[in-house]
Amino acid sequence: MAFEPLFGENKIFYGADYNPEQWLDYPEILEKDIELMKKAHCNIMSVGIFSWSKLEPQEGVYDFSWLDKVLDRLNEAGVKVFLATPSGARPTWMSHKYPEVLRVWDNQMRAMHGGRHNHCNSSPIYREFTRKIDTELAKRYSNHPAVIGWHISNELQGSCHCPLCKANFRKWMQKKYQTLENLNKAYWSTFWSHTYTSWEEIDPPATMGEMGVHALNLDWKRFNTELSMDFCKHEIDTVKAVNPNLPCTANFMEYFNDYDYFNYAKIIDFVSWDSYPEWHVYKDQERTPIYTAMNHDLMRNYKHGKPWVLMESTPTCTNWRGTSKLKKPQMNTLGALQAVAHGADNVQYFQWRKSRGSSEKFHGAFVDHVGHLDTRAGREEIELGNKLSKLGEVAGSLVNAKVAIVFDQENRWAIDDAQGPCNNGMKYLEVCQDYYKALWKKGVNVDAIDETCDLSKYDVVIAPMTYMIRGDYAKRVEEFVKNGGTYVSSFWSGIVNETDLCFLGGFPGPLSNVLGIWDEEIECLEEDETVKVQSLCDALGFNSCFEGSHLCALIHAKEAQVLAKYDSDFFKGMAATTVNNYGKGKAYYVASRMDDNFIEKLVASILDEKGIKGPIDNLPLAVSCHTRYNDKSEFLFVGNYSDTAVDVMLKETYEDLLNGGNVSSQLHLEPYASYVLKKDL
Repeated sequence: MAFEPLFGENKIFYGADYNPEQWLDYPEILEKDIELMKKAHCNIMSVGIFSWSKLEPQEGVYDFSWLDKVLDRLNEAGVKVFLATPSGARPTWMSHKYPEVLRVWDNQMRAMHGGRHNHCNSSPIYREFTRKIDTELAKRYSNHPAVIGWHISNELQGSCHCPLCKANFRKWMQKKYQTLENLNKAYWSTFWSHTYTSWEEIDPPATMGEMGVHALNLDWKRFNTELSMDFCKHEIDTVKAVNPNLPCTANFMEYFNDYDYFNYAKIIDFVSWDSYPEWHVYKDQERTPIYTAMNHDLMRNYKHGKPWVLMESTPTCTNWRGTSKLKKPQMNTLGALQAVAHGADNVQYFQWRKSRGSSEKFHGAFVDHVGHLDTRAGREEIELGNKLSKLGEVAGSLVNAKVAIVFDQENRWAIDDAQGPCNNGMKYLEVCQDYYKALWKKGVNVDAIDETCDLSKYDVVIAPMTYMIRGDYAKRVEEFVKNGGTYVSSFWSGIVNETDLCFLGGFPGPLSNVLGIWDEEIECLEEDETVKVQSLCDALGFNSCFEGSHLCALIHAKEAQVLAKYDSDFFKGMAATTVNNYGKGKAYYVASRMDDNFIEKLVASILDEKGIKGPIDNLPLAVSCHTRYNDKSEFLFVGNYSDTAVDVMLKETYEDLLNGGNVSSQLHLEPYASYVLKKDL
């Protein structure tokens, strides 16, 4: 892959979501904003996200005069723009004159005007209105020197149960299954006598109707991903009809469960997402940075490792969490540099200036209600802008990962809907993060991928709880291991196919050969219940007693070698961890949710065997290191997420890009301190 900055400039972009339409009655604000943007080293703004009522105050009556002035002044100041299409929230006149544009909820009630993200993706009227406003915007601004990309709508989400969407769902089903016989077999619809005899009988899942056909629930989510993609592409095609060279994005969200982003990312040119971590909330100071880092790695891999955009974050706090915690000094800088470490070429906030009224008037922003940057947060924002301005050579660099974590969205949907073995929560994300945490502590770069991604470029693939096996995934796992890769699986893997039908002939289904085991049954433990697990020193390389929790698969080692056994409960003596030599590689199976100590030791032994090392040994608690590289240099990002000063030992001499000079040997990190270091390749 070529080392190319996202927008052709060797700089890390820095800015915010700018909403000047809120301040048109305050003409002095624009010039004050330009002054403050320069002071803070800002060079990018997202403009127009919720501007429709100001752009088209009456049907067919457009007013672009205010936006002309804003874009021209930003351009004069050297500030680039992501120009938004305004479809995330429509004008009041449209909702009242054309109620068809409003979404119908699963209780069959049509929404009233209000809020946002509640349009019907199928509505031809809404699509026509978006086509018209997008066309006008594109004709006027797609060649404007300030505009470097399109921001399509905003945080697309949800589903609609109106007659139009139901009809489109039935068409989608008919195209996928061809015949009702195929559909009924895939759905196992003889259960509860729910066999379909006509396509018109198929309704979307709803709390007042059908919820028990799991394949139907899956297909509804797949359909809504594709319907939302189709609406988004409708907007993309509209603006690109005027200027096909201007790239488009749609801002994604945190571990979002409505749509499959690996699929969605195919239609956009670059990935962006809105990140709002819960800093300073948990006693475990590693929890939030690890949770956020894996989401960053997902965003990077939605477009196969390309740099991405941090479209929204907050410099201080949100206004919608249970507790609106402020970021402690330097935490904002550390969080921004974490995003850059994982592949971001851009850091932006929501929003530039705090709204004076309405629901987000107390959400953190670049400029507080006081109206200047001489505040605690403002001074750090200026300092961060100065630091990012020194990282131009990082732009376009890539992340090299030899290890991947499989976190598959369709598998997640199926697990959550399985109705057993643990209806209190299957904890798929948490289990994946157990393994991610062990890799994070070793300072090893990780790609977060799904079942459709290429496995062959990795040395190690860790895939916990692959309950649903899609497409040719199992065959590609076999090839990966046969060719020398190391694969790590876990309990609740290889259970169903892509229509949620259980595999016959024993679990883990098509993974049975490569794993060399038979999974006979699974025990669900209570929230505070654990089992003892004893590792076998001769087999695993360490001998100790550990704890398993959550779920315990009761497995029989066939070809596989037993590495650890259960040491309590009625299944004492049964295998708890195995490894199977398969071709040139190895496949591990971990039968319970093991404690951190076990996972860290297992991961460390696998990394040692594969010769995978992080750039810093013995990382202290809550200290991270990640690397990016280009054809000339490697960039090492080191951050301290704890409230305690620590020292780390560097293996080599680096150039300190933020502070100047060189550093070697010991690196001292104050609480929430961060470094960006460089060495030549």
